[in-house]
Amino acid sequence: MALPSIYEGLEDRVPDSLDDLHGPAEGVVPLPPHLAWSGLTEFDLSKPGIRMEMYRTVITTGRRIDYEIYLNAEHLVADWPMLRKGLGPGYRKAWEKKLPLRRETAA
Repeated sequence: MALPSIYEGLEDRVPDSLDDLHGPAEGVVPLPPHLAWSGLTEFDLSKPGIRMEMYRTVITTGRRIDYEIYLNAEHLVADWPMLRKGLGPGYRKAWEKKLPLRRETAA
């Protein structure tokens, strides 16, 4: 019997709108142990690389409520072109299908 994909049901966890993301825009954010149980557990949002590491952690280990609490819509949209490169294809597809994250390139 085959195991289910790690991406199964992922799209259902993605918020329906960027307006649902109420995370902080600045400061140092400590993540709870169910999200960051080893390594870096506090993230300085003024440092883009650290912020994207936090977002990658929340997206790949969190639940919908975690997305709503810890992710900021403006940062997510601004960082998405780089952030998406660090996510698996299932995460990229699920988030881009439900939310307007991909910016169209000028012709």
